[in-house]
Amino acid sequence: MKNKKPHQNRITNRHPEHLNMHQIGPGDLAISEWNQAGLTMPNLDRMHQYRLDRICKLLKQQGLAGILLYDPINIRYATGTTNMQVWLLHNAGRYTYISAEGEVILWEFDHCDFLADHSKVISHIRPSISWFYFCAGTRIDEQVKKWANEIYEVVLQYSKGNKKIAIDKCNDEGIKALEQLGLSIQNGEVIMELARAIKGEDEISAMRCAVHATDTSIKIMHEHLEPGISEQRLWSYLHAENIARGGEWIETRLLSSGPRCNPWYQECSGRIIQNGDLVGFDTDLIGAYGICVDTSRTWLCGDKAPTAEQKNIYQMAYDQIQFNTELLRTGISFKELTHNALQYDPNHYNHYSFLYHGVGLCDEAPGIYFKEAWESYGYDGVLEANMVLCVESYVGHKQGGSGVKLENQVLITENGPEILTLYPFESRLLIN
Repeated sequence: MKNKKPHQNRITNRHPEHLNMHQIGPGDLAISEWNQAGLTMPNLDRMHQYRLDRICKLLKQQGLAGILLYDPINIRYATGTTNMQVWLLHNAGRYTYISAEGEVILWEFDHCDFLADHSKVISHIRPSISWFYFCAGTRIDEQVKKWANEIYEVVLQYSKGNKKIAIDKCNDEGIKALEQLGLSIQNGEVIMELARAIKGEDEISAMRCAVHATDTSIKIMHEHLEPGISEQRLWSYLHAENIARGGEWIETRLLSSGPRCNPWYQECSGRIIQNGDLVGFDTDLIGAYGICVDTSRTWLCGDKAPTAEQKNIYQMAYDQIQFNTELLRTGISFKELTHNALQYDPNHYNHYSFLYHGVGLCDEAPGIYFKEAWESYGYDGVLEANMVLCVESYVGHKQGGSGVKLENQVLITENGPEILTLYPFESRLLIN
Protein backbone atom coordinates (compact mmCIF):
# COMPACT_ATOMS: atom_id res chain seq x y z
CA MET A 1 0.00 0.00 0.00
CA LYS A 2 1.44 3.37 -1.02
CA ASN A 3 1.96 6.10 1.54
CA LYS A 4 -0.71 8.74 1.41
CA LYS A 5 0.09 12.40 1.03
CA PRO A 6 -0.30 14.39 4.24
CA HIS A 7 -3.91 15.45 4.58
CA GLN A 8 -4.96 19.09 4.45
CA ASN A 9 -5.68 21.15 7.55
CA ARG A 10 -9.28 20.98 8.66
CA ILE A 11 -9.43 23.92 11.05
CA THR A 12 -8.44 27.52 10.60
CA ASN A 13 -6.55 27.95 13.87
CA ARG A 14 -4.46 24.85 13.42
CA HIS A 15 -1.63 24.20 15.86
CA PRO A 16 1.75 23.68 14.16
CA GLU A 17 2.88 20.08 13.95
CA HIS A 18 5.85 20.72 16.21
CA LEU A 19 3.47 21.29 19.15
CA ASN A 20 2.08 17.75 18.91
CA MET A 21 3.23 15.35 21.61
CA HIS A 22 4.15 12.69 19.07
CA GLN A 23 6.17 15.13 16.98
CA ILE A 24 8.09 16.40 20.00
CA GLY A 25 8.89 12.84 21.05
CA PRO A 26 9.72 11.24 24.39
CA GLY A 27 12.14 14.01 25.40
CA ASP A 28 15.85 14.64 25.81
CA LEU A 29 16.24 12.49 28.94
CA ALA A 30 14.93 9.32 27.29
CA ILE A 31 16.64 9.94 23.96
CA SER A 32 20.02 10.60 25.56
CA GLU A 33 19.74 7.37 27.58
CA TRP A 34 18.73 5.39 24.48
CA ASN A 35 21.60 6.85 22.47
CA GLN A 36 24.04 5.88 25.23
CA ALA A 37 22.60 2.36 25.15
CA GLY A 38 23.02 2.17 21.37
CA LEU A 39 19.29 1.80 20.72
CA THR A 40 17.61 2.69 17.43
CA MET A 41 14.59 5.00 17.57
CA PRO A 42 11.55 3.94 15.54
CA ASN A 43 10.48 5.59 12.30
CA LEU A 44 6.93 6.48 13.34
CA ASP A 45 5.54 7.15 9.87
CA ARG A 46 6.80 3.77 8.67
CA MET A 47 5.46 2.09 11.82
CA HIS A 48 2.00 3.60 11.28
CA GLN A 49 1.94 2.43 7.67
CA TYR A 50 2.98 -1.10 8.68
CA ARG A 51 0.14 -1.24 11.18
CA LEU A 52 -2.43 0.01 8.69
CA ASP A 53 -1.25 -2.56 6.15
CA ARG A 54 -1.68 -5.32 8.75
CA ILE A 55 -5.29 -4.29 9.36
CA CYS A 56 -6.15 -4.03 5.66
CA LYS A 57 -4.64 -7.43 4.91
CA LEU A 58 -6.83 -9.07 7.56
CA LEU A 59 -9.94 -7.19 6.41
CA LYS A 60 -9.44 -8.51 2.88
CA GLN A 61 -8.84 -12.04 4.13
CA GLN A 62 -12.13 -11.89 6.04
CA GLY A 63 -14.04 -10.38 3.11
CA LEU A 64 -14.87 -7.25 5.11
CA ALA A 65 -15.49 -3.77 3.74
CA GLY A 66 -13.81 -2.20 6.77
CA ILE A 67 -13.63 -1.92 10.52
CA LEU A 68 -15.02 0.67 12.95
CA LEU A 69 -12.86 1.22 16.03
CA TYR A 70 -13.71 2.80 19.37
CA ASP A 71 -11.04 1.37 21.66
CA PRO A 72 -8.36 4.09 22.02
CA ILE A 73 -5.66 1.42 21.90
CA ASN A 74 -6.94 0.22 18.53
CA ILE A 75 -7.37 3.77 17.23
CA ARG A 76 -3.76 4.50 18.14
CA TYR A 77 -2.63 1.34 16.35
CA ALA A 78 -4.58 2.24 13.21
CA THR A 79 -3.85 5.97 13.05
CA GLY A 80 -0.86 6.80 15.26
CA THR A 81 -2.97 9.39 17.09
CA THR A 82 -4.09 9.81 20.70
CA ASN A 83 -6.50 11.94 22.66
CA MET A 84 -7.18 11.58 26.40
CA GLN A 85 -6.56 7.85 26.17
CA VAL A 86 -7.73 6.79 29.62
CA TRP A 87 -10.80 9.05 29.60
CA LEU A 88 -11.85 7.77 26.21
CA LEU A 89 -11.47 4.18 27.37
CA HIS A 90 -14.76 4.70 29.22
CA ASN A 91 -16.33 7.51 27.19
CA ALA A 92 -17.10 6.59 23.58
CA GLY A 93 -16.40 10.00 22.06
CA ARG A 94 -13.81 9.21 19.37
CA TYR A 95 -13.82 6.59 16.62
CA THR A 96 -12.29 5.69 13.28
CA TYR A 97 -13.22 3.67 10.21
CA ILE A 98 -10.61 1.84 8.13
CA SER A 99 -11.67 0.53 4.76
CA ALA A 100 -10.11 -2.63 3.35
CA GLU A 101 -8.40 -0.44 0.74
CA GLY A 102 -6.73 1.74 3.36
CA GLU A 103 -8.96 4.81 3.59
CA VAL A 104 -8.87 6.04 7.20
CA ILE A 105 -11.60 8.35 8.50
CA LEU A 106 -11.18 9.66 12.04
CA TRP A 107 -14.10 11.18 13.93
CA GLU A 108 -12.36 13.39 16.48
CA PHE A 109 -13.77 14.52 19.82
CA ASP A 110 -14.85 18.13 20.40
CA HIS A 111 -12.77 20.26 17.98
CA CYS A 112 -9.61 18.26 18.66
CA ASP A 113 -8.76 17.50 15.03
CA PHE A 114 -5.41 19.32 15.38
CA LEU A 115 -4.23 16.35 17.49
CA ALA A 116 -4.06 14.23 14.32
CA ASP A 117 -2.22 16.69 12.07
CA HIS A 118 1.00 14.64 12.29
CA SER A 119 -0.55 11.39 10.99
CA LYS A 120 0.16 10.52 7.38
CA VAL A 121 -2.22 7.55 7.25
CA ILE A 122 -5.44 9.45 7.99
CA SER A 123 -7.47 10.36 4.90
CA HIS A 124 -10.20 12.52 6.45
CA ILE A 125 -11.19 13.91 9.85
CA ARG A 126 -14.77 14.64 10.87
CA PRO A 127 -16.39 15.82 14.11
CA SER A 128 -17.58 12.92 16.24
CA ILE A 129 -21.18 12.32 17.22
CA SER A 130 -21.09 11.29 20.87
CA TRP A 131 -24.13 9.31 21.92
CA PHE A 132 -23.04 7.92 25.29
CA TYR A 133 -25.25 9.18 28.13
CA PHE A 134 -22.84 11.80 29.51
CA CYS A 135 -22.99 13.67 26.17
CA ALA A 136 -26.40 12.65 24.80
CA GLY A 137 -28.54 12.25 27.90
CA THR A 138 -32.19 11.68 26.93
CA ARG A 139 -31.33 12.24 23.25
CA ILE A 140 -29.41 8.99 22.76
CA ASP A 141 -31.86 7.62 20.16
CA GLU A 142 -31.66 10.83 18.13
CA GLN A 143 -27.86 10.96 18.22
CA VAL A 144 -27.49 7.24 17.44
CA LYS A 145 -29.60 7.66 14.31
CA LYS A 146 -27.40 10.53 13.05
CA TRP A 147 -24.27 8.57 13.88
CA ALA A 148 -25.47 5.40 12.16
CA ASN A 149 -26.52 7.22 8.99
CA GLU A 150 -23.07 8.81 8.69
CA ILE A 151 -21.25 5.51 9.29
CA TYR A 152 -23.48 3.80 6.71
CA GLU A 153 -22.73 6.46 4.10
CA VAL A 154 -18.98 6.16 4.68
CA VAL A 155 -19.08 2.36 4.42
CA LEU A 156 -20.97 2.54 1.12
CA GLN A 157 -18.63 5.22 -0.22
CA TYR A 158 -15.57 2.98 0.09
CA SER A 159 -16.97 -0.56 0.00
CA LYS A 160 -17.99 -1.16 -3.65
CA GLY A 161 -21.27 -2.63 -2.42
CA ASN A 162 -19.84 -4.73 0.42
CA LYS A 163 -21.89 -4.17 3.58
CA LYS A 164 -19.94 -6.47 5.91
CA ILE A 165 -17.94 -4.62 8.56
CA ALA A 166 -16.33 -5.34 11.91
CA ILE A 167 -16.63 -3.24 15.09
CA ASP A 168 -14.40 -3.59 18.13
CA LYS A 169 -16.62 -2.01 20.81
CA CYS A 170 -20.10 -0.52 20.59
CA ASN A 171 -23.24 -0.36 22.72
CA ASP A 172 -26.32 -2.28 21.57
CA GLU A 173 -28.12 0.83 20.32
CA GLY A 174 -25.38 1.45 17.77
CA ILE A 175 -25.20 -2.15 16.57
CA LYS A 176 -28.97 -2.30 16.10
CA ALA A 177 -29.08 1.01 14.23
CA LEU A 178 -26.39 -0.10 11.78
CA GLU A 179 -28.01 -3.48 11.24
CA GLN A 180 -31.37 -1.80 10.53
CA LEU A 181 -29.65 0.15 7.76
CA GLY A 182 -28.47 -3.12 6.22
CA LEU A 183 -24.92 -3.55 7.52
CA SER A 184 -23.70 -6.98 8.61
CA ILE A 185 -21.47 -6.75 11.68
CA GLN A 186 -18.89 -9.08 13.17
CA ASN A 187 -16.49 -8.93 16.12
CA GLY A 188 -13.68 -6.52 15.30
CA GLU A 189 -11.73 -7.30 18.47
CA VAL A 190 -10.47 -10.47 16.78
CA ILE A 191 -9.19 -8.56 13.73
CA MET A 192 -7.28 -6.09 15.87
CA GLU A 193 -5.74 -8.68 18.18
CA LEU A 194 -4.49 -10.63 15.17
CA ALA A 195 -3.15 -7.47 13.52
CA ARG A 196 -1.31 -6.35 16.63
CA ALA A 197 0.21 -9.79 17.34
CA ILE A 198 3.07 -9.58 14.80
CA LYS A 199 5.35 -6.63 15.42
CA GLY A 200 7.14 -4.73 12.66
CA GLU A 201 10.76 -3.60 12.76
CA ASP A 202 9.89 -0.15 14.09
CA GLU A 203 7.52 -1.52 16.71
CA ILE A 204 10.33 -3.72 18.01
CA SER A 205 12.66 -0.70 18.10
CA ALA A 206 10.00 1.26 19.99
CA MET A 207 9.59 -1.61 22.43
CA ARG A 208 13.34 -1.84 23.08
CA CYS A 209 13.33 1.88 23.91
CA ALA A 210 10.27 1.59 26.15
CA VAL A 211 11.71 -1.41 28.00
CA HIS A 212 15.02 0.41 28.52
CA ALA A 213 13.16 3.41 29.95
CA THR A 214 11.20 1.11 32.25
CA ASP A 215 14.31 -0.73 33.43
CA THR A 216 15.84 2.66 34.27
CA SER A 217 12.69 3.70 36.12
CA ILE A 218 12.66 0.41 38.05
CA LYS A 219 16.27 1.02 39.10
CA ILE A 220 15.35 4.42 40.54
CA MET A 221 12.39 2.89 42.38
CA HIS A 222 14.69 0.17 43.72
CA GLU A 223 17.12 2.81 45.02
CA HIS A 224 14.31 4.26 47.15
CA LEU A 225 13.37 0.91 48.73
CA GLU A 226 14.25 1.04 52.42
CA PRO A 227 12.50 0.12 55.66
CA GLY A 228 9.92 2.74 56.62
CA ILE A 229 8.78 3.73 53.13
CA SER A 230 5.13 3.09 52.26
CA GLU A 231 4.10 0.93 49.32
CA GLN A 232 2.42 3.92 47.70
CA ARG A 233 5.43 6.20 48.03
CA LEU A 234 7.69 3.55 46.54
CA TRP A 235 5.23 2.95 43.68
CA SER A 236 5.10 6.67 42.91
CA TYR A 237 8.74 6.66 41.77
CA LEU A 238 7.91 4.27 38.94
CA HIS A 239 5.07 6.53 37.80
CA ALA A 240 7.23 9.66 37.89
CA GLU A 241 10.20 8.15 36.06
CA ASN A 242 7.99 6.52 33.42
CA ILE A 243 6.34 9.84 32.62
CA ALA A 244 9.71 11.65 32.62
CA ARG A 245 10.80 9.30 29.81
CA GLY A 246 7.75 9.78 27.60
CA GLY A 247 5.57 7.15 29.26
CA GLU A 248 1.85 7.66 29.66
CA TRP A 249 0.05 5.73 32.38
CA ILE A 250 0.12 2.64 34.58
CA GLU A 251 -2.81 0.26 34.25
CA THR A 252 -2.75 -1.39 37.69
CA ARG A 253 -1.57 -0.82 41.28
CA LEU A 254 0.18 -4.16 41.68
CA LEU A 255 2.83 -3.56 44.32
CA SER A 256 2.59 -5.32 47.68
CA SER A 257 4.89 -6.15 50.57
CA GLY A 258 5.34 -8.63 53.39
CA PRO A 259 2.19 -10.64 54.19
CA ARG A 260 0.31 -8.83 51.37
CA CYS A 261 2.40 -10.64 48.73
CA ASN A 262 0.44 -13.88 49.07
CA PRO A 263 -1.97 -14.36 47.39
CA TRP A 264 -1.14 -12.09 44.46
CA TYR A 265 -3.28 -9.16 43.22
CA GLN A 266 -3.30 -7.07 46.41
CA GLU A 267 -3.29 -3.45 45.27
CA CYS A 268 -0.68 -0.94 46.39
CA SER A 269 -1.54 0.52 49.82
CA GLY A 270 -0.32 2.80 52.57
CA ARG A 271 1.34 -0.13 54.39
CA ILE A 272 4.82 0.68 55.71
CA ILE A 273 7.43 -1.72 54.36
CA GLN A 274 9.52 -3.43 57.04
CA ASN A 275 13.11 -4.63 57.16
CA GLY A 276 13.17 -8.18 55.77
CA ASP A 277 9.90 -7.88 53.82
CA LEU A 278 9.59 -9.15 50.30
CA VAL A 279 8.28 -6.49 47.93
CA GLY A 280 6.72 -7.64 44.65
CA PHE A 281 5.41 -5.54 41.79
CA ASP A 282 4.14 -5.72 38.21
CA THR A 283 4.81 -2.59 36.12
CA ASP A 284 1.75 -2.94 33.81
CA LEU A 285 2.67 0.43 32.34
CA ILE A 286 2.10 2.18 29.05
CA GLY A 287 5.50 3.62 28.29
CA ALA A 288 7.23 5.55 25.53
CA TYR A 289 5.58 5.39 22.09
CA GLY A 290 2.48 3.91 23.75
CA ILE A 291 4.23 0.55 24.22
CA CYS A 292 3.19 -1.62 27.14
CA VAL A 293 6.08 -2.78 29.32
CA ASP A 294 5.06 -5.60 31.62
CA THR A 295 7.85 -6.51 34.03
CA SER A 296 7.65 -8.11 37.47
CA ARG A 297 10.31 -8.35 40.12
CA THR A 298 10.36 -9.22 43.82
CA TRP A 299 12.93 -7.61 46.11
CA LEU A 300 14.12 -8.04 49.69
CA CYS A 301 13.88 -4.84 51.73
CA GLY A 302 16.63 -3.77 54.10
CA ASP A 303 19.70 -5.52 55.46
CA LYS A 304 18.06 -8.53 57.08
CA ALA A 305 19.19 -11.88 55.73
CA PRO A 306 16.45 -13.66 53.74
CA THR A 307 14.70 -16.59 55.37
CA ALA A 308 14.96 -20.09 53.97
CA GLU A 309 11.28 -19.91 53.01
CA GLN A 310 11.79 -16.65 51.11
CA LYS A 311 14.74 -18.08 49.20
CA ASN A 312 12.97 -21.34 48.39
CA ILE A 313 9.86 -19.61 46.98
CA TYR A 314 11.99 -17.14 45.03
CA GLN A 315 14.08 -19.93 43.53
CA MET A 316 10.92 -21.79 42.46
CA ALA A 317 9.61 -18.70 40.66
CA TYR A 318 13.01 -18.03 39.07
CA ASP A 319 13.33 -21.63 37.86
CA GLN A 320 9.84 -21.49 36.39
CA ILE A 321 10.45 -18.32 34.37
CA GLN A 322 13.81 -19.61 33.11
CA PHE A 323 12.51 -23.03 32.07
CA ASN A 324 9.38 -21.66 30.42
CA THR A 325 11.35 -19.06 28.46
CA GLU A 326 13.50 -21.79 26.91
CA LEU A 327 10.38 -23.43 25.46
CA LEU A 328 9.62 -20.42 23.26
CA ARG A 329 10.27 -20.96 19.56
CA THR A 330 8.50 -20.33 16.28
CA GLY A 331 6.00 -23.04 15.39
CA ILE A 332 5.29 -24.26 18.92
CA SER A 333 1.57 -24.39 19.72
CA PHE A 334 -0.16 -22.74 22.65
CA LYS A 335 -1.36 -26.19 23.73
CA GLU A 336 2.21 -27.50 23.75
CA LEU A 337 3.31 -24.58 25.89
CA THR A 338 0.47 -25.20 28.31
CA HIS A 339 1.31 -28.88 28.71
CA ASN A 340 5.12 -28.67 28.61
CA ALA A 341 5.71 -25.62 30.83
CA LEU A 342 7.06 -25.97 34.34
CA GLN A 343 4.11 -25.74 36.74
CA TYR A 344 3.76 -26.41 40.43
CA ASP A 345 1.00 -28.40 42.08
CA PRO A 346 -2.05 -26.09 42.18
CA ASN A 347 -3.30 -27.92 45.26
CA HIS A 348 -0.31 -26.64 47.21
CA TYR A 349 0.75 -23.41 45.47
CA ASN A 350 -1.00 -20.27 44.29
CA HIS A 351 -0.07 -19.29 40.75
CA TYR A 352 -0.67 -16.48 38.27
CA SER A 353 -3.62 -16.29 35.84
CA PHE A 354 -1.51 -17.18 32.77
CA LEU A 355 1.77 -18.88 31.97
CA TYR A 356 2.33 -16.49 29.06
CA HIS A 357 0.49 -13.65 27.36
CA GLY A 358 1.08 -11.36 24.41
CA VAL A 359 2.06 -7.71 24.79
CA GLY A 360 2.23 -4.69 22.51
CA LEU A 361 0.18 -1.54 23.09
CA CYS A 362 -1.29 -3.32 26.12
CA ASP A 363 -1.54 -6.89 27.38
CA GLU A 364 -2.64 -8.75 24.26
CA ALA A 365 -3.55 -12.18 22.94
CA PRO A 366 -2.62 -14.92 23.21
CA GLY A 367 -3.37 -15.74 26.81
CA ILE A 368 -1.77 -19.14 27.44
CA TYR A 369 -3.30 -20.98 30.39
CA PHE A 370 -2.14 -23.42 33.03
CA LYS A 371 -2.87 -27.11 32.49
CA GLU A 372 -5.85 -27.28 34.84
CA ALA A 373 -7.56 -24.43 32.94
CA TRP A 374 -6.94 -25.75 29.41
CA GLU A 375 -10.19 -27.70 29.01
CA SER A 376 -12.32 -24.81 30.24
CA TYR A 377 -10.57 -21.82 28.67
CA GLY A 378 -7.59 -22.79 26.51
CA TYR A 379 -7.43 -21.97 22.79
CA ASP A 380 -4.77 -23.00 20.34
CA GLY A 381 -2.49 -21.25 17.88
CA VAL A 382 1.22 -21.16 17.10
CA LEU A 383 4.04 -18.77 17.90
CA GLU A 384 5.38 -16.75 14.98
CA ALA A 385 8.49 -14.65 14.57
CA ASN A 386 8.11 -11.08 15.89
CA MET A 387 5.44 -11.95 18.41
CA VAL A 388 6.25 -10.66 21.90
CA LEU A 389 5.20 -12.63 24.96
CA CYS A 390 5.45 -12.03 28.67
CA VAL A 391 6.65 -15.07 30.61
CA GLU A 392 4.91 -15.06 33.99
CA SER A 393 5.58 -16.62 37.34
CA TYR A 394 3.90 -16.25 40.69
CA VAL A 395 4.53 -18.74 43.48
CA GLY A 396 3.11 -18.69 47.00
CA HIS A 397 2.09 -21.49 49.37
CA LYS A 398 -1.65 -22.05 49.68
CA GLN A 399 -1.35 -21.97 53.48
CA GLY A 400 0.27 -18.52 53.37
CA GLY A 401 3.73 -17.12 53.86
CA SER A 402 6.01 -15.60 51.23
CA GLY A 403 4.89 -14.92 47.67
CA VAL A 404 7.09 -14.08 44.67
CA LYS A 405 6.12 -12.45 41.35
CA LEU A 406 8.54 -12.47 38.38
CA GLU A 407 7.98 -11.64 34.71
CA ASN A 408 10.04 -10.97 31.58
CA GLN A 409 9.08 -9.57 28.18
CA VAL A 410 10.40 -11.81 25.39
CA LEU A 411 10.68 -11.37 21.62
CA ILE A 412 10.12 -14.50 19.52
CA THR A 413 12.73 -14.79 16.78
CA GLU A 414 13.64 -17.44 14.21
CA ASN A 415 16.69 -18.17 16.38
CA GLY A 416 14.77 -18.58 19.63
CA PRO A 417 13.65 -16.29 22.45
CA GLU A 418 15.28 -12.90 23.02
CA ILE A 419 14.71 -11.53 26.51
CA LEU A 420 13.97 -7.81 26.25
CA THR A 421 13.69 -7.17 30.00
CA LEU A 422 17.20 -6.64 31.32
CA TYR A 423 16.60 -5.57 34.93
CA PRO A 424 18.43 -8.08 37.15
CA PHE A 425 16.84 -10.55 39.52
CA GLU A 426 17.40 -10.32 43.28
CA SER A 427 20.68 -12.19 43.79
CA ARG A 428 20.25 -12.26 47.59
CA LEU A 429 17.18 -14.49 47.15
CA LEU A 430 18.67 -17.01 44.72
CA ILE A 431 19.85 -20.34 46.09
CA ASN A 432 21.78 -21.43 42.99
